Amino acid sequence: MEDNKRKVLDEEAKASLDIWKYVFGFADIAAAKCAIDLKIPEAIENHPTSQPVTLAELSSAVSASPSHLRRIMRFLVHQGIFKEIPTKDGLATGYVNTPLSRRLMITRRDGKSLAPFVLFETTPEMLAPWLRLSSVVSSPVNCSTPPPFDAVHGKDVWSFAQDNPFLSDMINEAMACDARRVVPRVAGACHGLFDGVTTMVDVGGGTGETMGMLVKEFPWIKGFNFDLPHVIEVAEVLDGVENVEGDMFDSIPACDAIFIKWVLHDWGDKDCIKILKNCKEAVPPNIGKVLIVESVIGENKKTMIVDERDEKLEHVRLMLDMVMMAHTSTGKERTLKEWDFVLKEAGFARYEVRDIDDVQSLIIAYRS
Repeated sequence: MEDNKRKVLDEEAKASLDIWKYVFGFADIAAAKCAIDLKIPEAIENHPTSQPVTLAELSSAVSASPSHLRRIMRFLVHQGIFKEIPTKDGLATGYVNTPLSRRLMITRRDGKSLAPFVLFETTPEMLAPWLRLSSVVSSPVNCSTPPPFDAVHGKDVWSFAQDNPFLSDMINEAMACDARRVVPRVAGACHGLFDGVTTMVDVGGGTGETMGMLVKEFPWIKGFNFDLPHVIEVAEVLDGVENVEGDMFDSIPACDAIFIKWVLHDWGDKDCIKILKNCKEAVPPNIGKVLIVESVIGENKKTMIVDERDEKLEHVRLMLDMVMMAHTSTGKERTLKEWDFVLKEAGFARYEVRDIDDVQSLIIAYRS
């Protein structure tokens, strides 16, 4: 009885603290965006001496009010984004970067920074639908209530992006920075898959960076970056990659293999199956395969022991599912059972899932 009472008291004490992250949780995102906007990590990284950067030096470098900057930095230091340490003479303190703050460098294209993703998700256009999340949850099945993004902007995110080049560019940059991060992991899991493969299409490939990285890793493959006309119009010109415009709901260019990353989660089962059927029809029966890079919810929880990294990755997958609910009409993250359903409905003979130690997994669907 005493143990149960103590447990209740502990839960109450924890709840009294945890509730505040839901009251003021947006401060984390806003402060990180501020650091990106001001290029604070770059200013610290480019400091001419090996000394920590003092507040006065930093405020001068980023043209910021010292009093406001001190408060921002105090918050970000407390969150572990930056560190504050004494200068060598011990007379003052200054700021240094951490592995986390370097991931907020908007000028970096090193496969680690997710700054473009932060900036995209914190645009007014992407933030506003979150306030309508409850409307879609409370809507009856098959109700005509528009999803959150459509309710705010009068059209879905893809139509809105087509009409607003600035948002389209931000989507492309967000996807490209994630590609720089995850495609090397995927490539490491792909060796041996491309024997006999000479052509590959990246469906919804955006700027073309993903296919550019893949053809460098597998130089015998001719790559095609396939996306909507307004996206292909601003795609990069890369060696070994041909940019092709079209609509994946109509047809996909014939090839030996297809790569499709973070596209299928944008769509409900009916549309997802249609896209997958078009993918299947585009590849030959013998060597044809579709490489799907998507999250698989709950895939790593196979034992009683779940380490902190697994738990954090799962939390990101579940957050992504909330993003799909806020920003798309029917999109969702899927469990293995849900992936099994759409792949079988699309007519694939078999599939396998390869763990790449990331939020996303590599799902390989074989035509035969």
